[in-house]
Amino acid sequence: MFLRKSGIGAASLLAFGALPAAALPFNYQTGFQPAASPVMEQIETFHTELLWIIVAVCLFVLGLLVWIAYRYRAGRNAVPSKVHHNTLLEVAWTLIPVIILVFIAVPSFRLLYFEAAIPKPDLTIKAIGKQWFWTYEYPGSAAGFTFDSLGLSDPDAAKANKPRLLATDNALYVPVNKIVEVDTVGADVIHSWAMPQMGVKMDAVPGRINKTWFKASQTGVFYGQCSELCGARHAYMPIELHVVSDADYAAWLATSKKKYAALETPRVASK
Repeated sequence: MFLRKSGIGAASLLAFGALPAAALPFNYQTGFQPAASPVMEQIETFHTELLWIIVAVCLFVLGLLVWIAYRYRAGRNAVPSKVHHNTLLEVAWTLIPVIILVFIAVPSFRLLYFEAAIPKPDLTIKAIGKQWFWTYEYPGSAAGFTFDSLGLSDPDAAKANKPRLLATDNALYVPVNKIVEVDTVGADVIHSWAMPQMGVKMDAVPGRINKTWFKASQTGVFYGQCSELCGARHAYMPIELHVVSDADYAAWLATSKKKYAALETPRVASK
């Protein structure tokens, strides 16, 4: 049964909803949305470095092509020369690309390790991908509840003054500057939990728990979407993330324990 918004804690939820959207996509956007986590900041830095390397290589190759077309054109070489092998040239065109690839590989592997090595989390959330919505679980004694998060219809999104195809009925809440571990799993097919501004994209696979993490560096409302083709309504299972202060998060937790369904805990067999 889908969980819907209730009247419990309405004043608190309205206060939480007043957070500004951090960075919505816009028409003709060419760059990334502003980074809101250390992982995304490093991804942007690596992207910029790689862009300049690509530009330099392209300009170098273009320069060679122009020079060769001018220097060895038929007008200057009525009788073409015949050249076979050039040891220095062959060594150069083998070693230079290898050096460039090594130069790219070092920061790339460092970034991959930074993304994959999950620090000790302050909060763990389980994201379950379903056709076609997300279910979230907040386990542990400090929370212990679960809820469904469905995308809003166009009229409901317009009424709530939220972006089309990105807003949800029940948003995800996390505290700012805290390490959040996200455990993803699929209930039916493969989904993917993606939050671009946090530098997070992790597949939700049936029968397997994948783990990722982020640390939001600023408060606000952030949006993501399922990024794995998962069926007819793949485009209608968005992610709405609210990053709030510790005090607001504690208030949301207290409200959510009453509003949402409690997680089932395994019974301990009596001796």
